[in-house]
Amino acid sequence: MYPDLIDIGFLHVRTYGVLMATGFLVCWWLIERLSGRKDLSNLLMALMIGGVVGSRTAYVIEHWQTEFASNPAAIVRVDQGGLMFYGGFVLAFVIFFVWCFVRKEHPLRLADLLSAVLPLGHAFGRVGCFFYGCCYGRDSTAWCAVTFPAGSPSWYEHGCRAVSVLPTQLFEAGALLVLFAALMVLWRRGARDRPGLVTGAYLIGYAAIRFGMEYLRGDPRAAIGPFSISQAISIGMVVVGVVFVECARHNRRG
Repeated sequence: MYPDLIDIGFLHVRTYGVLMATGFLVCWWLIERLSGRKDLSNLLMALMIGGVVGSRTAYVIEHWQTEFASNPAAIVRVDQGGLMFYGGFVLAFVIFFVWCFVRKEHPLRLADLLSAVLPLGHAFGRVGCFFYGCCYGRDSTAWCAVTFPAGSPSWYEHGCRAVSVLPTQLFEAGALLVLFAALMVLWRRGARDRPGLVTGAYLIGYAAIRFGMEYLRGDPRAAIGPFSISQAISIGMVVVGVVFVECARHNRRG
């Protein structure tokens, strides 16, 4: 755990925030390189802001009683971690389609490009989670288990005790990099002629990763029946992803 990249009194820079910003900038550069377009800056900025706002809102709702009911001022401390990816994804999704409607942009072709790159930026964010110590895994004595120090979310939520847990943040980051590589291969090998195919593959791929990862998580998780909230959303994402893939298969472009 290394939450502070720089801490010299007047200058305090969080590792989590630096990695999030780095992931966004890398994705921005890659999107412009792959598309050859320089006119997507406003969209990408809007998606970034919407993603952070949506992620924070969803996290606050899920952890209201345990973290924020007694300290509402902490809601704005995004630099300290605490983002729920699916919340940001939903708000960014809405912003994206509104932008495409206003600009008369073909949504599926652009969505395929963004979907192919998104796992890379998400992986940076998960590494940031590891350095902060949030989104940790179940208690474990496995060789790969890690022990977060005093002051970390894991330490607090284990009753101020240091307990070895699975580094689910790194597990998910690794899986996201594999997904990124697979989607880039798919995008480069002709999927651009079938708008929606890469987006559908991303939805299915990430939903599968997140659904399985939830069984390894050890931090407090809100539930919907037998599933966590993230697992329930993952099931919905698979359904939507299958629809995208089937539509792409039957609507090959020219």
